Amino acid sequence: MKKIIKNPIAQIVLLCLITMTIPFLGKARIIPPNYTIIFAGVIIYGIAALGLNVLLGYSGLISLGTAGFMGLGAYISAFLTQKMNVTFEISLIISVLVPTLLGILVGLVSLKIEGLYLAIATLAVAEVLREIFIQFDWFTGGASGAGAAYPSLLFGAVSLDRTWTFVLIVFVLMIVLILVFNFLKGYMGRAFNAMRGSEHAARAMGVNIFKYRLITFALATALAALAGVLYVHIIRLSTPTSWTFNHSLDILAVIVIGGFRSIPGTFIGSFFVYGLNEILFKNIPMIADFAYIIKGILIILVIMYYPRGAVQIIDDIKNKVGKLFKKKGVEASHAE
Repeated sequence: MKKIIKNPIAQIVLLCLITMTIPFLGKARIIPPNYTIIFAGVIIYGIAALGLNVLLGYSGLISLGTAGFMGLGAYISAFLTQKMNVTFEISLIISVLVPTLLGILVGLVSLKIEGLYLAIATLAVAEVLREIFIQFDWFTGGASGAGAAYPSLLFGAVSLDRTWTFVLIVFVLMIVLILVFNFLKGYMGRAFNAMRGSEHAARAMGVNIFKYRLITFALATALAALAGVLYVHIIRLSTPTSWTFNHSLDILAVIVIGGFRSIPGTFIGSFFVYGLNEILFKNIPMIADFAYIIKGILIILVIMYYPRGAVQIIDDIKNKVGKLFKKKGVEASHAE
């Protein structure tokens, strides 16, 4: 049993099964019903941030276009399901595939530029997409946005409500976490770390920089687009104001607060940036207007004292608790 509990895959499955109970607890009034949407947002933004964490934390590449790719996935899915009557399963594949192909093109650009220039290039792509969201009203609904419905699975045979859409989102999260975990623990993860450390050293070890840069951009874009699809089908609306530069910065803040190269840290950061704002800040009128300032101060404090993110805080607490119990155990043995 201990081996099962310590198995990372088992931990992911168990945590996701527990998370699936949130809407049912809301229906039973054990927790506020609006927590379903709040935690859905935390999961969705966490999925998008996970892609950025792989890109930035593991391969050392930067992107400020995450919000644009999320919006593109959301709008494509809304258009296909609502106006073209495409089933959710087919729509999901197309809505992730198209932005991923665009992400690969951005990856080609990254072969020529990097650092600040790459960040500006990805920001430019996001701004172009946002302008498309506003101007192409036949596709996006313009400034008023595009509506969507809860998903229908099994090619339209089963229609979901908000509760079961949340369960679907958590199930998708479980699949994503398992795939990314195995992805990063294998050869590709080692290749990404080599790229981040030194591209020249990575080339000397036989790492194909061209191949793995494209893979990282493709993965980051695919997860952002997937998050956008899940967003539009739980919120049931996508507007241009949802996919601004500030939104990309918030996703970057998620991994700064949660921790680079940490899968659990990504979702801890997502909770701090999105969940805490909805649960705590908006319910306290005195600090509701200062949410962005508080998040900014939090980022500064984390960078100054916990450069590895919130995961480092948890590790420090575990170590202190472990030392405390070990000390008590020694004292008890001496007393005997």
